[in-house]
Amino acid sequence: MQPPPNRESGKDRRSVLHLERKNVDEDALRALAVRVAGVLRPGDVVVLRGEVGSGKTTFVRAAACALGVRETVTSPTYQFARGYEGTAGGREITLNHLDLYRLEGLDARDALDLDEYLAPDAVTFIEWADPALELLERPSVVELSHQTPATRRVRLNGPIAARLEGS
Repeated sequence: MQPPPNRESGKDRRSVLHLERKNVDEDALRALAVRVAGVLRPGDVVVLRGEVGSGKTTFVRAAACALGVRETVTSPTYQFARGYEGTAGGREITLNHLDLYRLEGLDARDALDLDEYLAPDAVTFIEWADPALELLERPSVVELSHQTPATRRVRLNGPIAARLEGS
């Protein structure tokens, strides 16, 4: 049985497995985050994967700025989550930035708390999301890996990859 067509782009989901960029320096990473922000919609969840120092928070900062966030965006590692006000798709949104690095797993009680950040009027970025992956429905994934000390390989999967390909 074949998967249903991707309703967002009118294409079969298998046609857009991922988009990949190589030799991405910090300026290019910020520019890519701005492009991603341009296709985000309320309710979207973006998972950021990569080792320490790969650019996850840099990506979120640039996307948040493009989404109209005026506050300084900082890593929420020791607070779990931070919320900001912005706009996406012409609508006011809450931009949530979560960092699950210090969590080893989520139980049912934690999952209920996580739902507060996955609201239909929010865009949520999650760093170190492994403890929550099974709770997320159709997240977009941004994978960052070092190529050199100054460049990264960036792979985009999920709804944002399909939207970027169609834009």
